[in-house]
Amino acid sequence: MYTGLTIMKKKILKIVKYFVVTLSIILVIFVSSSYYFFHVAEVRSHKSFINNSLGKGQVYKDYQWFNKQNKQHWYEIGEPGNLRLDADYLPAKQKTNNTVVIVHGFSGSKKSMFSYGTMFHDLGFNVLIPDDRASGQSQGKYIGYGWLDRKDYLDWIHKVIQHNGKSSKILMFGVSMGGATTIMTSGERVPKQVKAYIADCGYTSVYDEITYQAKQMYHLPQWPFVPMVSEISKVLAGYSYQQASAIKQIKKNHRPILIIHGSKDTFVPTWMGRALYRAANKPKELWIVPGAKHAGSFKHNPYVYQQHINNFLKQYFFNN
Repeated sequence: MYTGLTIMKKKILKIVKYFVVTLSIILVIFVSSSYYFFHVAEVRSHKSFINNSLGKGQVYKDYQWFNKQNKQHWYEIGEPGNLRLDADYLPAKQKTNNTVVIVHGFSGSKKSMFSYGTMFHDLGFNVLIPDDRASGQSQGKYIGYGWLDRKDYLDWIHKVIQHNGKSSKILMFGVSMGGATTIMTSGERVPKQVKAYIADCGYTSVYDEITYQAKQMYHLPQWPFVPMVSEISKVLAGYSYQQASAIKQIKKNHRPILIIHGSKDTFVPTWMGRALYRAANKPKELWIVPGAKHAGSFKHNPYVYQQHINNFLKQYFFNN
């Protein structure tokens, strides 16, 4: 009897040991995978899945033109981190109080937004294009996904007012992550000089976008990976993905906003643009661009894009 119990105890201990070892291996794989995904999503580095090529079309011509202009070099100090943040400022052809603050997308920089800078310059605006933290010439290790950046852009807005005076009229415009940044900024206590927002293909929240990309790119389920990566972000970068919600921020905004989204966007799915529009307060407009892919609405038809934006500005910006 004693021998039988001893054998049984040994078997149970062996099973427990096997279970603990297996669980430890799974935990190590899970944590390692989460850190890897965090690095891909948030740590400053080249992102092979993002194509920021300028090509040789109109975008490249705009880049060449904008790059040759005599721009002012501005900088701000971003917190947290005491980071030096860089920006290019191009005054309008004729003196004006109208300034657009342009926000680039994930893994982009101010140079990837020169087509939009050229477009707004043609519309008579002063143009300010910053490099986000952890992008371009700005310092920083962790990508802010708009949540950290929203406070940086409040600083840029105040710098525009300081430079151009209290009679300044400011438009904020962003594409992709820049669209989400624009919306996240709109939910803050922005100065009265900010008159309107235009957000092109922004996401509803960082949590929604990371969940979507985890499934699309890596076939990973939402749980447990996304919550774990979010916790890593909270510890290392200072924010969780649940916090970083454009949906919650847009509900606080009461200034005019135009939401643009391509009908064939598979990187930030089109339903997110519609969800943001539903959550927004009036005055608001939604333009779903037929056939346009992610961040491709301008390239799809630059003339129509500029015309649509100009119509929005005539109604809500120039005369207000």
